[in-house]
Parts: sequence; C-alpha cells; structure tokens
Amino acid sequence: MNLSKSRYCSGLQCTKILWMQKNIPDEYDDGVMNQGILNTGNEIGDLAMGYFGTFSEVPYNADKFLMIDDTKKLLEQKTKVITEASFSYEGNFCSVDILHLVKDSFEIIEVKSSTGINPIYYDDMAFQYYVLSGCGLKVKKISLMHINNQYIRQGKLDLKKLFTVEDCTNEVLAKQKDIGNQIAALKKTAEQKEEPDIDIGPHCSDPYECGYSGYCWKHIPEQSIFSIARLAGKTKFDYYNQGIISFDDVLKNNISLSEKQQRQVESEARSLDPTINKKEIKSFLKTLTFPLYFLDFETFMPALPPFDGCWPYMQIPFQYSLHILKSPDTEAEHHEFLAKEGTDPRRPLAEALCKDIPRKVCTLAYNSGFEKRVIKDLADLFPDLSNHLLDIQSHIKDLMTPFQSHAYYRREFQGSYSIKTVLPGLFPDDPELDYHNLELIQNGGEAMTAFPGLEKKRPEEITEIRQSLLAYCRLDTLAMVKIWGYLKELV
Repeated sequence: MNLSKSRYCSGLQCTKILWMQKNIPDEYDDGVMNQGILNTGNEIGDLAMGYFGTFSEVPYNADKFLMIDDTKKLLEQKTKVITEASFSYEGNFCSVDILHLVKDSFEIIEVKSSTGINPIYYDDMAFQYYVLSGCGLKVKKISLMHINNQYIRQGKLDLKKLFTVEDCTNEVLAKQKDIGNQIAALKKTAEQKEEPDIDIGPHCSDPYECGYSGYCWKHIPEQSIFSIARLAGKTKFDYYNQGIISFDDVLKNNISLSEKQQRQVESEARSLDPTINKKEIKSFLKTLTFPLYFLDFETFMPALPPFDGCWPYMQIPFQYSLHILKSPDTEAEHHEFLAKEGTDPRRPLAEALCKDIPRKVCTLAYNSGFEKRVIKDLADLFPDLSNHLLDIQSHIKDLMTPFQSHAYYRREFQGSYSIKTVLPGLFPDDPELDYHNLELIQNGGEAMTAFPGLEKKRPEEITEIRQSLLAYCRLDTLAMVKIWGYLKELV
C-alpha cells in the first residue's frame, strides 16, 4: 500500500485502519465526514493560497504523476510560491498546501482551519518533510498556518491578521528519526493477510472519529458502559478492559456512579417507571409568570468573518422562533424572524426581538445559556438596544432545569436531557413533534449550514430552504410549549 499524508496519520491513530481500507473498504461509514467542516477547510485553503501574494497552483488530477510533473516544471522555473505542490518518494505521496521558495531553500506551510495546533498536525508536517527531503529538496522551515481567533474584521479581509503562522521546524525534525520505521511498519500491517488484533480504545475517536467504528464496535451491546452519560472516556475504557461492559455487568459489579448515572443504568436495565418529583417540578413552574415567551435562536459560525465586527467562528444569529402564551388556557401565538439571505442579520434580528418581546416578561429557553450568550453579544454590539436586550436576557428561565436535575426522568432519555431526547421520550407517537418528519432541515447542524451562501442558490431553492428553516425553528419552540404543558399536567 502506498501512503499519503492522510493515510499516514490514520495509521498512526490506529494501524488497523489501513488494513481495513485495503481489505474491507465497504465497512467504512462516511457519515463521520462532516461536509460542513470539509467545505470550511477548502474555503480556508483556497484563501490561504494568496497569503504570500502571487502563486501558481498545481491543478488536481486523479493521476498523481501528472501533478508531480506539473510541480517539477514549476520548480525548474524557480516559482516563488507553489500551492498543492506534489511529490512522491518510495511510494509515499503528498501535496503541500503552500511551498514557499526563500532564496535557495524552501518553507513548507501546512494550512488548517483550526484556531491552534493539534499534535497530529506535527505528524502531518513530518510526513511532508520526509517526502520532500527524500526527493532532494532543501527544506529549511516547516510552519503551520491556522486561523487567528483574535482577529476582528473591519473592512476587507486582512490575510496577514486573519492567519497565524507558527514555526514548527523543531517539532517536525524531532520526528524524522522514527518516521522511516513507522512508514515501513504501517505498510507491513496493511499488507498482512490476517486482521490485526487491535481492540477498541480511545484511539477510535482521537484525534478523529473513525469510520470503521461500526465494524470494530459491533460486539458492544446497546446498553453498555459507553452509554452512561457524563462518565469520563478513560473511566469507560478502564471498566471495559476489566470486562465490565453491559449494564448488567455494571450493576453486578456495583461500580462507582453518580446518583443520576445510577438512575440511568437501573431505569434502562430494569425497565423502571419514570422518576417524578412533583414538589420540585411545581416549585420550578411557580417561578414562571404569564405571559410566557418561548424563544429559540439559530446561528451560524463561519470560519471567515463575513461582516465588520465579526471574528472567526463567531456565533451569528440569523433566525428565531417565538411562541407566546398569554395565559395557561390560551392558544399559543407564533412569531418568527428569518434574516434576508446574504445580509448581516444581527441588527434586523435584534430590532425584531425587541419588538416581539417587551421588557420584564418571562422568557423560556431550553439550555438557556446559549440564548443568553447570543443576546449579550447583540447588546454589546448595539448600545442603543442594549438596555432592552439585557432586560430580556435577565428574565430568561431554563425549561431544561427539571430534566437536568432529574425531577423528571424516564428511561427513554438514556441519561440525556437535551430537547431532542426529552421530546420523543414524552411524545413518542406525535408526528407533529417528530423532527424526522421535517423536510430538508431536521437538526441544528443542518440549519447552521443552510443559511450561509443561501443567496447564491436559485430562487426556487432559496424559497424551499427558507420554508424549511422556518419549520425547523418553529418546531423547537412548539416543542417547548408542549413540554411545559406536560409538566403542568403532572402537578
């Protein structure tokens, strides 16, 4: 098996991955590949190409030898900046994000869309240095270019401020003494006939989620030590290595768990009835006053700040849904806001929010820390709206509270208290409350990626996606109304 830098890094994570790529590729679940993250990486990589000014890009070709030939021609021409420069040495191939010629030597610049250095990046760069040095290039410096999360946009994007370039030469050179043997060992494992005897472990998701987990974890029961909510990953594997795997094993061995974790395990293993603390639920409901405003935001987090005053990966609200109950026995009114695609949504959203929610009213959110942060950022941005926005923020209550405290708990929650788990646990047979029945957008991640770039789509697509965004966000606040009603009926 020939290695690329991605295969090399995968092999360092788990050598069994390379064997499975060669022998059972159909077992791979590409669901671990987050398309949004991939798109962000491509966007950042394309922008970074211009960091040093004029550049020559080696066009992608499935025939890597053509890419290598194109690179050789550019090297012969003493091209100062080559992007996607491609090389092969002893069956090991890599494309360098940016190859910078400085006098008579080269600098390798690896570009990442992260805001810092992950240790696996050193291995990525070490592989590139090994290949280029083997090809006879004089590499004097190896750097990582990543996003500077302190950068705040004002006017045109400033690449010199947007990106941070860190010299990683010493760390990369320190790995060179082992890399040849590591490559040989990885290739040997990939080529062996027998499946490598490597058990599951923290490496299954560190540094990246493995697409072969479905294959390697098929012996793990649905109710297992790994299902226990908020139990540390290391602790889970410590128990697994002791043979404590199923919930029955957990109960039999009487392992140390928190009260909530114990309730989760016992509820599922023994099919227990719900836990209901009516006194605590009633006490929570008494903190709520009418009219009640049920609020939910949708945000997006672009790596590249799209508007003035934004920073990389800032949560930018573009939509909200609001259900209003004026009294316990009235039908809920619905208000909503969805920004015009391709525009800065913050000011229009903040103004609409102040119009829809008066001062000194009780607002309910689910996991309210998120809504509070969004409103605080808006208040900081718009001083003239600040007092009203901060008043809204100060009157927010969290509907998650009785579920987080286990004042109400049932086995269907599986240790979670997120709204996406609580809702179907309380209303398992209500199609109106089933997110899977929504068109196009069924979760927050899909909403987050649907709005950015919406203005570039065809008019009919824009209409369809906007309708789907509105339907999704509406269901979030309708769900809160229904959950509040369920709690009210209990007491």
